[in-house]
Amino acid sequence: MWQQTTITLAARPRGFHLVTEEILAGVPALEGCRVGLLHIWLQHTSASLTVNENADPAVRRDFERFFDRLIPERERGYEHNDEGDDDLPAHFKASLLGCQLSLPVRSGRLALGTWQGVYLGEHRDHGGPRRLIVTLHGEE
Repeated sequence: MWQQTTITLAARPRGFHLVTEEILAGVPALEGCRVGLLHIWLQHTSASLTVNENADPAVRRDFERFFDRLIPERERGYEHNDEGDDDLPAHFKASLLGCQLSLPVRSGRLALGTWQGVYLGEHRDHGGPRRLIVTLHGEE
């Protein structure tokens, strides 16, 4: 079985957002997949995807604070700033975290750990809606 769909996530404020349920809602065929992979590709260069803690929202806030300290805005020497002070730092953060995930599917569900969820890292102050191309490959 192969299935591919595009999911558009609503615009979000800057920060890390749990989007696991939105992804699952966009791929109803997942329930019929006995074993496989779900590949998620984010079609943007100023946002990211990662898997981490899904229970305590403080983890997502701490992620934001960490990456803002790691890659500050208005740093001397940044040349690319056509879209604002958050533009190049957003590209750096997106490159560090990445724009894709491959997740195992088992018995119609994502085989995530108990405390794991998919985050969208929104690295712009006004990033807008974000598009995901989601590809399911597996056996029914």
